[in-house]
Amino acid sequence: MKTVKPAESSLQLEPGRLLAATHNTGKLGELKALFAPYGFDVVSALELGLPEPEETETTFAGNAILKARAAAEASGLPALSDDSGLAVTALGGAPGIYSARWAGEPRDFYRAMERVESELQASGSADRSAKFVCALAVVWPDGRQAVFEGEVHGTLVWPPRGERGFGYDPVFVAAGEKITFGEMDPDRKHAMSHRAKAVAKLRAALLA
Repeated sequence: MKTVKPAESSLQLEPGRLLAATHNTGKLGELKALFAPYGFDVVSALELGLPEPEETETTFAGNAILKARAAAEASGLPALSDDSGLAVTALGGAPGIYSARWAGEPRDFYRAMERVESELQASGSADRSAKFVCALAVVWPDGRQAVFEGEVHGTLVWPPRGERGFGYDPVFVAAGEKITFGEMDPDRKHAMSHRAKAVAKLRAALLA
């Protein structure tokens, strides 16, 4: 299958129903908000009863493509998938692609945030810099695919602050900000997040 580079892409996503290959309701909410202004009604794989494939790739982009491909093949629709996570500098980029898995089953992100803090303390490093990374893949039923990536850099705080957002948002303060993503108004977060940056690249390449 060919991965379409944005500069080469003549593909277009037509406004209407867009399938998001996710079972994460927080992520779905952000995708709905980011795509609604462009005429898209985002529905999830969970809503359509599609299974969630095992993430076996070693990169955010690889896992995003894997999930989008499975959804496109199962539904016959173009499918969008977001694979994202937190990369902590002092932990060598961990949890990275394992960000959700650090939350265990059932998902408990407070436990995941505690683990990040515990491992930071154990590292002995004073470096609390981190970044959120997002890879956004679109796969068409005929096998065409495109991938767009976004990052937002910042620092980690402890204890967690705020009940907005999801995942690791309550411990992440974006560069230039004083409040966490967990405290931030969703519209403000959507204007600067890693996911928003990836969506902006997708929009420039695939939306008329």
